Amino acid sequence: MSEKPTQKTTTTLRTADRTSVTKRGIDLLRDPQLNKSTAFTDAEREALGLEGLLPAGVDTEETQRQRALQQLGQKPTDLERYIYLNQLADTDETLFYRVVMSDPARFLPILYTPTVGEACLKFGHIFRRPRGLYLSLKHKGRVAQVLRNWPIRDVRVICATTGGRILGLGDLGTNGMGIPIGKLQLYTACAGVPPHYLLPMHIDMGTNNNELLGDPLYLGLRQPRVDEAELDTFVDEIVQAVQEIFPGSCMHFEDWAGVDAVRLLARYRDKICCFNDDIQGTAAVTLAGMQGAMRVTGGKLRDQRILFLGAGAAAVGVADLLASAMTLEGLTNEQARSCIGLFDLNGLVERSRADLLDFQRPYAQALPASRDFVAVIAAFKPTAIIGLSTKGKAFNRPVIEAMARINQRPIIFALSNPADRAECTAQEAYQWSNGQSLFAAGVPFLPVRMGTRTLVPGQCNNMYIFPALGLSVVATRARRITDEIFVAAARAVAEQVTQSEMDSGLLYPPQSNILQTEINVAVKVAEVIFARGLAGLAKPADVRRFVESQIYTPDYSGIE
Repeated sequence: MSEKPTQKTTTTLRTADRTSVTKRGIDLLRDPQLNKSTAFTDAEREALGLEGLLPAGVDTEETQRQRALQQLGQKPTDLERYIYLNQLADTDETLFYRVVMSDPARFLPILYTPTVGEACLKFGHIFRRPRGLYLSLKHKGRVAQVLRNWPIRDVRVICATTGGRILGLGDLGTNGMGIPIGKLQLYTACAGVPPHYLLPMHIDMGTNNNELLGDPLYLGLRQPRVDEAELDTFVDEIVQAVQEIFPGSCMHFEDWAGVDAVRLLARYRDKICCFNDDIQGTAAVTLAGMQGAMRVTGGKLRDQRILFLGAGAAAVGVADLLASAMTLEGLTNEQARSCIGLFDLNGLVERSRADLLDFQRPYAQALPASRDFVAVIAAFKPTAIIGLSTKGKAFNRPVIEAMARINQRPIIFALSNPADRAECTAQEAYQWSNGQSLFAAGVPFLPVRMGTRTLVPGQCNNMYIFPALGLSVVATRARRITDEIFVAAARAVAEQVTQSEMDSGLLYPPQSNILQTEINVAVKVAEVIFARGLAGLAKPADVRRFVESQIYTPDYSGIE
């Protein structure tokens, strides 16, 4: 009889991207980053104290994926599929990403919009296991100490929210943690950013949502939100502590209340590596759509007149980046801003209004006051309307028909989400413009048949921008993120739409090849970061090869 190998009492597991970790037995099976579950070989099971803790059969990675797909297929709703996927992420992270990245067009709408909106509304009710870091006012004065509880020190991107304005759903408090979790999953699923570099964070400042405060299953502080001064003081402490504990990391601000978002972005953007996705990411992906539309019409961005329905932080952020891009085509700042109009609950943003916020005033038009959106279209004569109002069906038939009367190819972007907040559907935009609209939405819509043509609506989704930005930041260790970087990202997205895709109505690349799309964007962004001296390391000889070398692959080969 041959001699059995000596049983190891401890085994050090190494992954390509993590420091050495010593785990065995049940502790190993409970570590989602190291767990291979039924794919552990017989030799590994003996060496790692796993014998008897797993069924006798040894699965291939493909068998595991097929089992997961079969189980997903039995779930009756997208919310149930969302819960299943996140539970899989909590037990076997590699398998989770293998499943999601195998068919991104299928799984991204489940993992993020539109399903994540419902998941956030029910966050305390579907909660299984904590993910990420939860900071609250209870930690004031000792934030750095709390940050040290996170087990990984090499954090490259932190996605932080207060839950103050979740999608189009408003103040969801701690329920908003579903957004940073989902956003960072998209960093990996869309752009291959190694997941261990990513940290979701909720900053609990209370909530003004009385329904949540009365919900016995709500997980956050049960108090109203603090005032601006107290919020800023606490955020200052957090930002300083992040620089101490996770030096060089990028802070991705997500779903903050509008005025807070604008103020805090202005406060930190020139001091640390940070960006606000609702303002800058939305701006960049909208600019990408506009540039895609210019490829169809043959026009130039500088010649467009753009009217927003909505005048909050996101709308003004988009307007600012569009204006910056127009100046790159030769307009002055004043000329560019005169081409962009805003319309909110109180009507057109025009010069006689006394209720305007500082960030809205540069776009106040020299036109008569009006609360009639169709009348403003007739007066302002926009080539494009962009909805960021969270007001469902606001682009009604008179609105679309008014745009079609003054434009051969009207540009209609209904960007509010979730789906019931979209300003119009693809069907409505195409039908009411006789199929001539260049349409995109913030949520996915099905293709629309118009006579002999099938029109495929694009999704103006920030996922075309922020994951690629994350990959370039992780790779280059960028110190700052500038408007030029977002313009470069937008151009890189737009130029990847093929002629046949544009002929079908698409203004964005299909999600089925999202990883390659994001890599191409990340390379262009990294080139700008290196060219402007914003990188934390020397420029490599081959930027593309360098960026591609950073990409996470969801397989077990890195676990020894």
